[in-house]
Amino acid sequence: MRRLVLLLSAVVAVDTMFYTALAPLLPHFASRYGLTKSTAGALSAMYAVGVLAASVPGGIAASRFGPKRAVLVGVAFTAAASLGFGFATDAGSLGAARLAQGLGSAFSWAGALAWLVAASPPGRRGTLIGTAMGAAVFGALLGPALGAVATVAGIQATFLAVSAAGALLCALLATAPGTPARPQRLSALRRADSRLLAALWLVVLPALLFGVLTVLVPLKLHALGWGGVAIGALFLVTAAIETALNPLLGRLTDLHGRTQPVRLALIGSIAVSIALAWAGSAAFLAVLVIAAGIAYGSFYTPGMALVSDSAERNGISQGLAFGVMNLGWSLGAVIGPAAGGALAQSAGDVLPYLLLAGICLATLAYSQPRSRPSSA
Repeated sequence: MRRLVLLLSAVVAVDTMFYTALAPLLPHFASRYGLTKSTAGALSAMYAVGVLAASVPGGIAASRFGPKRAVLVGVAFTAAASLGFGFATDAGSLGAARLAQGLGSAFSWAGALAWLVAASPPGRRGTLIGTAMGAAVFGALLGPALGAVATVAGIQATFLAVSAAGALLCALLATAPGTPARPQRLSALRRADSRLLAALWLVVLPALLFGVLTVLVPLKLHALGWGGVAIGALFLVTAAIETALNPLLGRLTDLHGRTQPVRLALIGSIAVSIALAWAGSAAFLAVLVIAAGIAYGSFYTPGMALVSDSAERNGISQGLAFGVMNLGWSLGAVIGPAAGGALAQSAGDVLPYLLLAGICLATLAYSQPRSRPSSA
């Protein structure tokens, strides 16, 4: 079991590493291919577009052919896309490779989480999901470092090595014991009840929250005199705390139920979002970013555990449920930055942060009548 957890943690870490590796390389690509801010933004968004497009197919594949095969397809696709990214010759081929990385990620995540849940011992589901989420955040930490290495060692050499590592990971995964397929049609989602929909929302919500935060905070800190290195260090520290936090959250949900961490995350997110709306100094804003990382990041592990629990209760395969979860995350990851940036451009930063606080408050109010029954 330990070997399987390590392998699947490596899968999600590699996925998130690719997601965040682009940032240090954007100036290089902008200079080499004449990218504008809008085309650079489109290039960055292609990963989430790929996840959005392949979320449901990835979930169906994990259900119909088994989680192991879905993971193998996802990792192989990502490795090939990384090779294409390294040898891209224009903005169009870069965008296509970035899109393909997102497509592979959708298969990898749906399969990895379904595989992990299927193999997990009783009472440890939340702990193992938290471990996977900690690995995912760790991968997000490594992504900018990978991009920085590529600027020194060369993009082709770096991504060729990464692609080879992906091929090695595929070989290791192929030797791991799989779990049986549970073929289901997409119509099985009609069995979804309000609890499953609420659990899916707990994955969409932090994607929205982080989407707004990662657009508005760097711009505000830059206006207050911070440089790129200092801003990057702040988000690095925040992500490091999240890496350590997620396994602890998973253990907490196994011991005391799923809803308590969610309520605390909602209360914290309301307070932090309101404070962000009127943060005036760079030092205070930096403290709030770390607090937001803890509050916003505390939704994922209990939310994913609730998705898994609710899917099992409704007779929906884990692969299909996690595929739909990927769809929800990608929608939040696309809408959050776009809507937050547009609202801030037209009305200032206060409005999007207050809207986030209002959304969290509405979610907290909705969850109250449902907090009494067992959440496991």
